[in-house]
Amino acid sequence: MSATATHVMKPGWFTVHVLNRSVAWLTRRGFSVWGSRVLAVRGRKSGEWRRTPVNLLTVDGARYLVAPRGHVQWTHNMRAAGGGQLILGKHTQDFTVVEVADDDKPELLRAYLKRWKAEVGIFFGGVGPDSSDEELRAVAPKHPVFRVTPTGPATPAA
Repeated sequence: MSATATHVMKPGWFTVHVLNRSVAWLTRRGFSVWGSRVLAVRGRKSGEWRRTPVNLLTVDGARYLVAPRGHVQWTHNMRAAGGGQLILGKHTQDFTVVEVADDDKPELLRAYLKRWKAEVGIFFGGVGPDSSDEELRAVAPKHPVFRVTPTGPATPAA
Protein backbone atom coordinates (compact mmCIF):
# COMPACT_ATOMS: atom_id res chain seq x y z
CA MET A 1 0.00 0.00 0.00
CA SER A 2 1.39 3.37 -0.94
CA ALA A 3 1.81 6.41 1.29
CA THR A 4 -1.29 7.89 -0.32
CA ALA A 5 -3.47 4.82 0.21
CA THR A 6 -6.53 5.41 2.30
CA HIS A 7 -7.22 3.50 5.48
CA VAL A 8 -9.20 5.40 8.04
CA MET A 9 -10.70 4.10 11.23
CA LYS A 10 -13.20 6.70 12.36
CA PRO A 11 -13.20 7.25 16.11
CA GLY A 12 -16.40 6.61 18.01
CA TRP A 13 -18.59 9.21 19.69
CA PHE A 14 -16.98 8.72 23.10
CA THR A 15 -13.47 9.18 21.68
CA VAL A 16 -14.39 12.33 19.74
CA HIS A 17 -16.62 14.02 22.30
CA VAL A 18 -15.10 12.91 25.60
CA LEU A 19 -11.63 11.38 25.36
CA ASN A 20 -10.05 13.60 22.66
CA ARG A 21 -11.59 16.76 24.08
CA SER A 22 -10.49 15.91 27.62
CA VAL A 23 -6.92 15.09 26.59
CA ALA A 24 -6.72 18.20 24.40
CA TRP A 25 -8.09 20.37 27.23
CA LEU A 26 -5.50 19.03 29.70
CA THR A 27 -2.68 19.24 27.15
CA ARG A 28 -3.53 22.86 26.27
CA ARG A 29 -3.19 23.62 29.96
CA GLY A 30 0.25 22.05 30.18
CA PHE A 31 -0.62 18.59 31.50
CA SER A 32 0.75 15.84 29.29
CA VAL A 33 -1.33 12.67 29.48
CA TRP A 34 1.13 9.84 28.73
CA GLY A 35 3.05 11.95 26.20
CA SER A 36 0.09 13.84 24.79
CA ARG A 37 0.58 16.99 22.77
CA VAL A 38 -1.60 19.12 20.56
CA LEU A 39 -0.35 18.80 17.00
CA ALA A 40 -0.66 21.91 14.83
CA VAL A 41 -0.07 21.48 11.11
CA ARG A 42 -1.04 23.70 8.20
CA GLY A 43 -3.84 22.43 5.97
CA ARG A 44 -2.53 21.35 2.59
CA LYS A 45 -5.28 23.20 0.74
CA SER A 46 -6.35 26.03 3.05
CA GLY A 47 -2.99 26.85 4.66
CA GLU A 48 -4.90 27.28 7.94
CA TRP A 49 -3.50 25.74 11.11
CA ARG A 50 -5.30 22.52 12.06
CA ARG A 51 -5.02 21.10 15.57
CA THR A 52 -5.51 17.59 16.93
CA PRO A 53 -4.42 15.74 20.07
CA VAL A 54 -1.65 13.19 19.46
CA ASN A 55 0.53 10.81 21.47
CA LEU A 56 4.21 11.62 21.10
CA LEU A 57 6.26 8.42 21.15
CA THR A 58 9.90 8.42 22.24
CA VAL A 59 12.11 5.44 21.29
CA ASP A 60 15.88 5.47 21.92
CA GLY A 61 15.81 9.26 22.30
CA ALA A 62 14.05 9.85 18.96
CA ARG A 63 10.49 11.17 18.82
CA TYR A 64 7.72 9.91 16.56
CA LEU A 65 4.13 10.63 15.63
CA VAL A 66 2.10 7.50 14.86
CA ALA A 67 -1.33 7.62 13.18
CA PRO A 68 -3.29 4.82 14.84
CA ARG A 69 -6.43 5.59 12.83
CA GLY A 70 -4.62 5.39 9.52
CA HIS A 71 -4.22 7.90 6.71
CA VAL A 72 -6.26 10.75 8.20
CA GLN A 73 -6.31 14.48 7.48
CA TRP A 74 -3.37 15.34 9.73
CA THR A 75 -1.16 12.74 8.03
CA HIS A 76 -1.97 14.12 4.57
CA ASN A 77 -1.32 17.65 5.83
CA MET A 78 1.94 16.54 7.48
CA ARG A 79 3.24 15.07 4.22
CA ALA A 80 2.43 18.32 2.41
CA ALA A 81 3.80 20.64 5.11
CA GLY A 82 6.85 18.59 6.13
CA GLY A 83 6.44 19.60 9.76
CA GLY A 84 4.42 21.61 12.20
CA GLN A 85 4.21 22.42 15.87
CA LEU A 86 3.75 20.38 19.02
CA ILE A 87 2.01 22.27 21.79
CA LEU A 88 2.00 21.52 25.50
CA GLY A 89 0.36 24.22 27.57
CA LYS A 90 1.98 27.55 26.73
CA HIS A 91 5.01 25.96 25.05
CA THR A 92 5.25 25.41 21.32
CA GLN A 93 7.93 23.29 19.62
CA ASP A 94 8.45 23.72 15.86
CA PHE A 95 9.59 20.58 14.05
CA THR A 96 10.18 18.90 10.72
CA VAL A 97 9.34 15.29 9.89
CA VAL A 98 10.55 12.38 7.80
CA GLU A 99 8.10 9.57 7.15
CA VAL A 100 9.30 6.16 8.32
CA ALA A 101 9.39 3.32 5.78
CA ASP A 102 7.00 0.41 6.40
CA ASP A 103 9.86 -2.07 6.92
CA ASP A 104 11.22 0.15 9.72
CA LYS A 105 7.92 0.43 11.61
CA PRO A 106 7.57 -2.85 13.59
CA GLU A 107 9.71 -1.72 16.55
CA LEU A 108 7.95 1.65 16.63
CA LEU A 109 4.44 0.20 16.33
CA ARG A 110 5.27 -2.31 19.08
CA ALA A 111 6.47 0.48 21.39
CA TYR A 112 3.39 2.57 20.56
CA LEU A 113 1.04 -0.33 21.29
CA LYS A 114 2.86 -1.17 24.54
CA ARG A 115 2.14 2.33 25.76
CA TRP A 116 -1.29 3.10 24.28
CA LYS A 117 -2.95 -0.23 23.35
CA ALA A 118 -5.87 0.40 25.71
CA GLU A 119 -6.59 3.65 23.88
CA VAL A 120 -5.82 2.70 20.25
CA GLY A 121 -5.56 -1.10 20.05
CA ILE A 122 -8.91 -1.44 18.29
CA PHE A 123 -7.49 0.38 15.26
CA PHE A 124 -4.79 -2.28 14.72
CA GLY A 125 -7.05 -5.22 13.84
CA GLY A 126 -5.95 -7.57 16.60
CA VAL A 127 -2.23 -6.79 16.27
CA GLY A 128 -0.65 -5.84 19.57
CA PRO A 129 2.66 -5.27 21.32
CA ASP A 130 3.32 -9.00 21.56
CA SER A 131 2.70 -9.64 17.84
CA SER A 132 5.50 -10.83 15.59
CA ASP A 133 7.49 -8.45 13.39
CA GLU A 134 5.71 -10.01 10.40
CA GLU A 135 2.27 -9.22 11.85
CA LEU A 136 3.34 -5.66 12.65
CA ARG A 137 4.88 -5.27 9.19
CA ALA A 138 1.57 -6.45 7.65
CA VAL A 139 -0.36 -3.56 9.28
CA ALA A 140 2.45 -1.01 8.87
CA PRO A 141 1.17 0.43 5.53
CA LYS A 142 -2.11 1.34 7.25
CA HIS A 143 -0.43 3.41 9.99
CA PRO A 144 1.79 6.34 8.97
CA VAL A 145 4.74 7.05 11.28
CA PHE A 146 6.76 10.29 11.20
CA ARG A 147 10.11 10.90 12.87
CA VAL A 148 10.00 14.32 14.53
CA THR A 149 13.05 16.60 14.53
CA PRO A 150 12.78 19.82 16.58
CA THR A 151 13.94 22.92 14.70
CA GLY A 152 14.61 25.05 17.75
CA PRO A 153 13.85 25.38 21.44
CA ALA A 154 10.29 25.19 22.75
CA THR A 155 8.94 28.71 23.06
CA PRO A 156 5.98 30.19 24.92
CA ALA A 157 2.93 30.28 22.67
CA ALA A 158 1.64 33.66 21.61
